[in-house]
Amino acid sequence: MFEIERRLEEKGIARRDIVAAAMELYVPHGIEADEAARRLDEKIGRALEDPNISSLLLSAVLLEDELYVKRKDSEIADDPVFLLSDEIIGMAIAEVIGGTYARFEFTRYDQKKPGILSILGPFLDDAVAGLIAGCTSRLYSESMGSM
Repeated sequence: MFEIERRLEEKGIARRDIVAAAMELYVPHGIEADEAARRLDEKIGRALEDPNISSLLLSAVLLEDELYVKRKDSEIADDPVFLLSDEIIGMAIAEVIGGTYARFEFTRYDQKKPGILSILGPFLDDAVAGLIAGCTSRLYSESMGSM
């Protein structure tokens, strides 16, 4: 939807890089790492097809372009504490995918910024962290249900 995967790739954010960042903080829950990575890739693919998630990711892409990339001396270059909309987008993505638990998972990824998250701007790092958090949270919930 909204060609969001292509748009992310144009920003240097490939799905394999999203999965790799997710796996950096993966906590084994009875699923081997290779299997977890495969399942996360599938979950991310499905999430990217959801119009709600795609539109939130698109908003992060557009906001980052408008408020960060296009401005030489952007007011948000250092992701200031007064900027909350980036966090809100990330948390919304996480919760749409994985519910309340995903909000806590979002905090882990937002604070540690593994892999590709460490090089993204203020909107895309949180949006992609939300995507990862939602998908990992679902994976953990599913694995707990099968125990």
